[in-house]
Amino acid sequence: MINGIKKFSGPLVILLIYVTLFVTRADLATQSSQVAWDYLKEMILIIPPVFLLMGLIEAWIPKNKIQKWLGKESGFTGIIISFMLGTLPTGPLYVAFPMTATLIHKGASYTNIVVFLGAWGALKIPQLMVEIKFLGLAFTLLRFVLTLIVLVLMGKLMEKILTKKPAYQR
Repeated sequence: MINGIKKFSGPLVILLIYVTLFVTRADLATQSSQVAWDYLKEMILIIPPVFLLMGLIEAWIPKNKIQKWLGKESGFTGIIISFMLGTLPTGPLYVAFPMTATLIHKGASYTNIVVFLGAWGALKIPQLMVEIKFLGLAFTLLRFVLTLIVLVLMGKLMEKILTKKPAYQR
């Protein structure tokens, strides 16, 4: 019984918050439920195609190719490929995590994974176009360059930390 409660402690806490919110502020609970429902519908539509794509990548792209293009020995070329892969998509960031797991499993370096995730989250091309329109070209270029530099440095640091004590077994 206690193990069952511990296992579902997160959802139980959320349920308790919703019940409390419904008793104290029913309008806010209704709005919150609608937002949660909208996100759930979005995820139900997006996640299955992502898993299908991951299966195709797993089947079609051999491990040695990923290691060559994105592995520890890929160097600057791997960073460029990771950057390009991260800037092209327009989907939400949570879509990138299954892709990242597949890339790590196939031998991609942590540096390239950090660049890929960071580019997906902060350097997408459609996002940059909107940023140029509202904030100007000079600001966008400066932010772009600084973000890219920080992503590469952060990736190198993560590579050093995680190769000493890997968090994810390949």
